[in-house]
Amino acid sequence: MSLRIVHYNDPILRKKGARITAFDAGLTQLAAEMIATMNAAAGIGLAAQQIGRALQLCVIDLREVEPDFTWSLDGAKPPLDLIMPLTITNPEITFTPGTEKYLYEEGCLSFPKIRGDIERPDAITVKFQDQYGIGHTLNCDGLFARCIQHETDHLNGVLFIDRMAKKVRATVDESVKALAKATREASHPSP
Repeated sequence: MSLRIVHYNDPILRKKGARITAFDAGLTQLAAEMIATMNAAAGIGLAAQQIGRALQLCVIDLREVEPDFTWSLDGAKPPLDLIMPLTITNPEITFTPGTEKYLYEEGCLSFPKIRGDIERPDAITVKFQDQYGIGHTLNCDGLFARCIQHETDHLNGVLFIDRMAKKVRATVDESVKALAKATREASHPSP
C-alpha cells in the first residue's frame, strides 16, 4: 500500500520525531509501507514526517544508484543488496573526524521538482536500531552518508532548504513559495 507523501509547508515536516520504543509488527508494517511508497515515488530515502508521522524512523534504498560510496555495517561489508532497503530508527550521527564537506545537488520527495546544492560532510558514523530493535553501527560516505544526513534532518524537523546557502535558496525561492501555497490550498479547499 502506498502512503500519501506530505509536501512543504505542512507543519508535520517541522516536528521532531518521537523516539521509537515499540519494535512490533505495527512498526515493521509501517516501514514496509514507507519502503513501497518511497520506491513508487522513485526516491532513495523517506522519513516518517514525510508520511505524516512524527517518529524517529526513516527508510533508505540505494540499490538503483551507482554505488560510488563505501560502507561497513557492524564491522563487515555486506553486499548492498543484503542490507537494502534499510530501516533506521533512533539514529545518532557523528561526522568522521577530518572529513571534507562537499556540495551535491539534493532533491526531496516533499519538494517535487525542487533541487539545490547542499554542503554536507562526506563521511559519517550512524548508530541506529533496525525495525526489530537490534542496534547497529554503520560507517559510510558519499551518497550513502548524504542520504542518511538528509533523512535524519527530517526526523529532527530540519528541511534541505534550511541547509541551502542563501544564493542557492534564492534560485528556488519562487518554486518553494508556490509549493507552500499549493499545500495550503490543498489542506483548506475553497467552498
